[in-house]
Amino acid sequence: MSFFALSEPEKADAASSFPCTADASSATMARTMRIPHEREFPFGLTEIGARAARSLMNFGILRLKAGQSWSSRSDKERALILLDGQVELSWDGEKRVISRESLFDQAPWCLSLPAGAEVIIKAQGRDAEVSVHATKNNRSFTPHLYTPEECRSEERGKGTMKETSTRVVRTIIEDPKGAHSNFVLGEVITYPGKWSSYPPHHHPQPEIYHYRFQRADGFGLCQIGNDAHVLRQRDTVIIPPGAVHPHTAAPGYAMYYIWVIRHLDGNRYGTPTFVPEHTWVTNPKAKIWG
Repeated sequence: MSFFALSEPEKADAASSFPCTADASSATMARTMRIPHEREFPFGLTEIGARAARSLMNFGILRLKAGQSWSSRSDKERALILLDGQVELSWDGEKRVISRESLFDQAPWCLSLPAGAEVIIKAQGRDAEVSVHATKNNRSFTPHLYTPEECRSEERGKGTMKETSTRVVRTIIEDPKGAHSNFVLGEVITYPGKWSSYPPHHHPQPEIYHYRFQRADGFGLCQIGNDAHVLRQRDTVIIPPGAVHPHTAAPGYAMYYIWVIRHLDGNRYGTPTFVPEHTWVTNPKAKIWG
């Protein structure tokens, strides 16, 4: 089963498609995509990121009814994060039952697969939900199920900015342990009323964010380049290369998002470029009003 096929224009190098500048032009922002999804995703695979030309990545949400199975064999590298429920995973002669009850309180399980590998997912006991990420990668590597214990979790921003940007960042796939992958992949928990992806920063690699809120009626805000967007439950944002992208959660509403960056050939993601005039806030001794 071919999955998330990219058209020829989508295979173009993203760095040549967008200017890599923090002050992104209106033409760049016109290619920024906020993709809303107001209702529960239907059962089966809903392709979302495939609508974003030149993102170099594809992204979708898979929902399974209890007892329902889904299989995929693709010519692309894939990463699958369990969002909710209990599933049986079968791949490469391996089989494992995994479960997750809370995006906010539990670190993720993530199955990383090379091109050509087949996976079968079966929901057990109740409905289940999985995020599915795919991208072109000619490297051969051994499939790996990342456990919650392998996820690197840290409180970024702690001790600075009067804790207004303290958030939990969970990193699943990253260099050097993920040098085989074309993904950098993780999750962020943004506390109510606080900021994340802060200070404002940018990088030449494209990125996708997908949002959930602790209450379904929650909301947040994001800045993409010079534009602002209201974020709601199940929204997805395609972040163009070179665009700054700080986010904030409304008071009372904790915000979760998946973040996935796609390495560029010859230019793998490392450290982002922070907007210079805002880096002073990261100094724990910085004098902030009040």
